[in-house]
Amino acid sequence: MLAGLLVILALILAFDGFKTLANQKKSKIMCDYKKRLPDKNGGSFFCDRVLVFASHIRYNDRKLFQRERRKTVMKKIVFATGNAGKMKEIREILADLPVEIYSMKEAGISVEIDENGKTFEENAKIKAQTVAGCTDGDTIVLADDSGLEVDALNGEPGVYSARYMGEDTSYRIKNQSLVDRLEGVPVEKRTARFVCVIAAAFPDGTVCTTKGTIEGKIGYEERGENGFGYDPIFYLPDMSRTTAELSPEEKNAVSHRGKALAAMKEQIASYLK
Repeated sequence: MLAGLLVILALILAFDGFKTLANQKKSKIMCDYKKRLPDKNGGSFFCDRVLVFASHIRYNDRKLFQRERRKTVMKKIVFATGNAGKMKEIREILADLPVEIYSMKEAGISVEIDENGKTFEENAKIKAQTVAGCTDGDTIVLADDSGLEVDALNGEPGVYSARYMGEDTSYRIKNQSLVDRLEGVPVEKRTARFVCVIAAAFPDGTVCTTKGTIEGKIGYEERGENGFGYDPIFYLPDMSRTTAELSPEEKNAVSHRGKALAAMKEQIASYLK
């Protein structure tokens, strides 16, 4: 009788073990770091040393899975620029986000970007998506396209601000060129604005943009030691100073990039929830 009970117990244990193994084989996917796996809809996703119970996830369940995964995997931001001045502003404005922020160089990314867009928005998206293609699946890529629009010069240099007179030309020379071209133009017609569009390429494939502007006038000479680029000739009548004469805190509060980044910060914070 005892032998019979032992046989029955052994059969029960064997059945439970087989059932557990079958369920695991059906639903468990082990993903190695940075390994891309296909999903059932022909897309793909990334996993970071986690077990993903996702082999037969329905659409709504997959969205829930993605939200939960964002909470457990450390994110980083790569900003598509090599401009040290921009990186300083970016880190100051995004400082309280729970992510590390890297420049392309710091992230070890080197890629040629063909900025062939005709608008700030198009160029920002091109840069963000190009760099995103060089990252792993847990990186948010930000890129900006910004520039100076001078009304008396029909909006020049506009989207070509960084390339105006050549990318290797110093801004001291560029600034003087603009001042010279406006010789004789009265103060009321020296109106100009800085424009900045930030594009974000998120790991789930979403791309969004935010925009910021600041109105001012072109001065008659360079003034100020802060900032970079065209800041020394961009005069703010309401503050009676150029943007190069503002402290970093003052500039971030009113600048085109500060406004665009502040709006993008909200988008990133929402994504990370």
